[in-house]
Formats: sequence, C-alpha cells, structure tokens
Amino acid sequence: METRVAVMSIIVEDPASVQEMNELLHQYGDYVIGRMGIPYRKKGINIISIALDAPQDAISALSGKIGKLSGASSKVAYSNTGKK
Repeated sequence: METRVAVMSIIVEDPASVQEMNELLHQYGDYVIGRMGIPYRKKGINIISIALDAPQDAISALSGKIGKLSGASSKVAYSNTGKK
C-alpha cells in the first residue's frame, strides 16, 4: 500500500472538542509518526501538529473528520517524497 508523509496542523478553539479529537487521533494512531501540542493560553486555543505516514485516503479522512468538530480546523502539507 502506497503511503504519503504529511504534517497535519490543527487549531482547536473549543475545548469541548478536545476529547473527540483525541479519540480520532487514537483511531489513526498506527499512522502517527509524532505529535506536538501547544496550549496557547493567551489566546485560549490549542495548536497541534501531527506527523503522519499514511495512505492518502486515511490522511484526508482524518483531516475531514477533525474539520467537522466544533471549533476545530485542520490543514495538511504533503511531502513530495516518502512514498512506499
């Protein structure tokens, strides 16, 4: 199965979405290379960066599901290399 290396950036503005988002990330945990979360208390948001090595469809599905959460948004940047 061909995979892509990508970085997903997530901004969470509604703390009520954090638990559901963490459950989604757990479901896709086999694809996660690393994760960094930064609580930005001054603005009352959380900034999360996820490095992934996954099939294109899985990355798109995860990003779409996170984008549907209340007060959350995500964007993905893909590497041109790293295909298997």
